[in-house]
Amino acid sequence: MAKNLPPTYDKIAKHDVFPETTHDERARYNFLANLNKHLAHVSQGNATAFKNRVQPKFMEEKGRDFENKDELGDAMAKDQHYQTWSALRRCTMEMRQQAGRSLTYRQAAELKEKVNKLNQGKDSLKLNDEVKVPPYLMAVDNHLMPGSYHTELFEGDVSNAANYDGGLFVTTAGLLGRYSDGGGKAMADWMKANNPDFKPKRILDIGCGIGHNTLPIAKMYPDAEVIGIDTGRPMLSYGHARAMSLGYENVKFVQAEASKLPFEDESFDWIQTTMFLHETGGVSIYNIMKEIHRCLKPNGITMHIEQPQYTDDMSMYEKWIRDWDAYNNSEPYWSKMHDIDPIDLLEKSGFDREQFMQIGAQAINDLDDGTQKADEPEDHGRSPIWNVFGAWKK
Repeated sequence: MAKNLPPTYDKIAKHDVFPETTHDERARYNFLANLNKHLAHVSQGNATAFKNRVQPKFMEEKGRDFENKDELGDAMAKDQHYQTWSALRRCTMEMRQQAGRSLTYRQAAELKEKVNKLNQGKDSLKLNDEVKVPPYLMAVDNHLMPGSYHTELFEGDVSNAANYDGGLFVTTAGLLGRYSDGGGKAMADWMKANNPDFKPKRILDIGCGIGHNTLPIAKMYPDAEVIGIDTGRPMLSYGHARAMSLGYENVKFVQAEASKLPFEDESFDWIQTTMFLHETGGVSIYNIMKEIHRCLKPNGITMHIEQPQYTDDMSMYEKWIRDWDAYNNSEPYWSKMHDIDPIDLLEKSGFDREQFMQIGAQAINDLDDGTQKADEPEDHGRSPIWNVFGAWKK
């Protein structure tokens, strides 16, 4: 039996609004998932090239080491190994979008009809035409997806949301599990294991997208009211229909902007974000965190799953390689977010410094059949191995 290969696309779970695929479409997804995984191994050569070629050459020519990431990046950009890896990685992301868009566009009308049927008459989906997508999101095709999370090609179009749903398998090589919900599962399991007496009655998931990380939390706390918010109308419509098809009755999807939460003060026990903060621009991250503090009840908790923050003990090379997505995968706010001191961010938002916490988390993967090795090299910026930070509100 072949070892160390991603699961095949036919192993992932389906639901009533999941896009249909042909044999050839599944084959393309399988190829791209394997290529992504292979490139994680190729990426390790970048560190070797840096140590053995790029850094020594720079020091010989300049008589000093690199002073910042820009200098390091300019030097690495001339290295053939990095050029090859980076070009292949960029092409893989473009091909992933091309493959996903082609299969969802051809069934866009059918997807809209399926979503409408599941959403019709449900008061657990609250769309609001007055909510505007923030300019910093309008300016970006996140993850190279044309139109990002908010664009409709026609009224009621959910093809981008369906593209995102199916394509997560490719981007992560299946490491997020059958429903691509490994982050939500990891957070729900951690909360239950480490805070067994915590019984939240109201939970908010900010930037919920299609709700893939919202539902595991709702499942873990079935007696809680769980609300997912996003500004992307197609994501909310698709995500709500997805939740309905999977039988969730304690989840609501609300169109709202994170920096202007439409909720009363101290109205939630738990406020969560999962790989959301790095997609916010400028001062918005501070405004969002202040809103979180406002809406959180005393003795409530906020937690945020992200890729590792850049710290003083992290090498300049590691910071630079983790910035690849910022420059090459339409994630322009990535670097700024990961340069922020999370303790400082929370303290400036009203949380007590003493309440700060930080943990490591890894996706719970129910697709792992034992063929994937535990010592896989990290694919910086894409591995489902996260830094989670947060705080209790006093």
